[in-house]
Amino acid sequence: MKNIKLGKLWDSLHSSYWFVPTIMAVSAIALAVTMLSIDRTGASEAIEKLGWIYTGGPEGARSLLSAVAGSIISVAATAFSITIVALQLAASNFGPRILRNFMKDTGNQIVLGTFIATFIYCLLVLRTIHGEGDGYSVFVPQLSVTVGIVLALASIGVLIYFIHHAATIIQTSHVISEISADLNDAIKRLFPEKIGYGASQHKRSFGEIPANFDAEVPIKATGSGYIQAIDDGKLMKIACQQNLLFRLKYRPGKFVVKGSDLVMIFPEKRVNLKLTTQINDAFILGNERTEQQDVEFPINQLVEIALRAISPAVNDPFTAIECIDRLSAGLSHLAQKNFPSPYRYDLDNNLRVIADPVTFAGLTDAAFNQIRQYSTSDVAVTIRLLEAIASIAPFTRNKKDRAALLRHADMIQRGSHEGVSEELDRKAVEERYQVAVKALQ
Repeated sequence: MKNIKLGKLWDSLHSSYWFVPTIMAVSAIALAVTMLSIDRTGASEAIEKLGWIYTGGPEGARSLLSAVAGSIISVAATAFSITIVALQLAASNFGPRILRNFMKDTGNQIVLGTFIATFIYCLLVLRTIHGEGDGYSVFVPQLSVTVGIVLALASIGVLIYFIHHAATIIQTSHVISEISADLNDAIKRLFPEKIGYGASQHKRSFGEIPANFDAEVPIKATGSGYIQAIDDGKLMKIACQQNLLFRLKYRPGKFVVKGSDLVMIFPEKRVNLKLTTQINDAFILGNERTEQQDVEFPINQLVEIALRAISPAVNDPFTAIECIDRLSAGLSHLAQKNFPSPYRYDLDNNLRVIADPVTFAGLTDAAFNQIRQYSTSDVAVTIRLLEAIASIAPFTRNKKDRAALLRHADMIQRGSHEGVSEELDRKAVEERYQVAVKALQ
């Protein structure tokens, strides 16, 4: 994304419950003003000939809009209560870090926005209706009332959708598939994104790092929090303008403590307060991790669900197996990607940024380590881990990636000897292990 901060703002708005309902509420106000203007100009009289427009008197219009407004706000309160219950179930069953996926569900936001918009529209139109004893000339905005009826019908349709949607989004398979989709989206913008040009593109050697690079000085972090995104373009621009070399100490997803070394800079003589502020401004910190530039975060979410599933309190290996299947699909996708070099060059082939890289081995560790450690006595999960490694193997393209997978296969096999007591079960694990080793060779 060209503008990292705009992307972060949009991500925050998209994962909030107030943004879409607010837009729809403002749209309802604009619609009410427009419809009332049309009614006051007398244009509705021509439309009345079509036969579908409301033709009742002021009392009927008031009763109709009052009934719609009262019932819709009651339904909105019920829908909101159901949503809160769904969030509580998600937090207890899948983990609190999964709540963000529910918060950014567009369907729930539109449902809440539709009810609020209908309620506001009816109130605004209701206040303009005047009968004979009100001290004003009789005015019944027939077209506006008709639109209110249409909105009421639309709200009923949205309510039916919401009942189905609320029952769907808390299903385990749906939650896992949504996180898997987030993982695939994150892979497409695999971090670090292009900061300048990689060494391979210009056939440069990594020996161009200055011999006295040990004299680099740190830029301290001015805040604490998770790195949600890094404005790579801004860092490259600063490095080119000031003729500097940056070495990033952190990548998105890592937690930074205020006062810790954020970026190492060479040469030190160009470091000043203004430069410190500019560099800190390129790092967007937050209270939680996001998948905007953190490809490991969706992997951790799937792992968290799997760990809760195989815990003694839940004992649901089928959910864990489903998570492993999704992890194997994501790692198969990652194995086909060219991981960017940590050495980034400008247009003049000058080394400007050394990033903290994401590696396939590191992502494999994030996906398999904890599940392996907590499932040594669970034969079904252990077997599926080995099957997942065998399914990823054909997509690997270098020895380093295959070595990372083989290391995990070896650890799974050794753990099974200690955790599995039944001889036939150990034999089944050994068979899957041999299949995985053969696939990796």
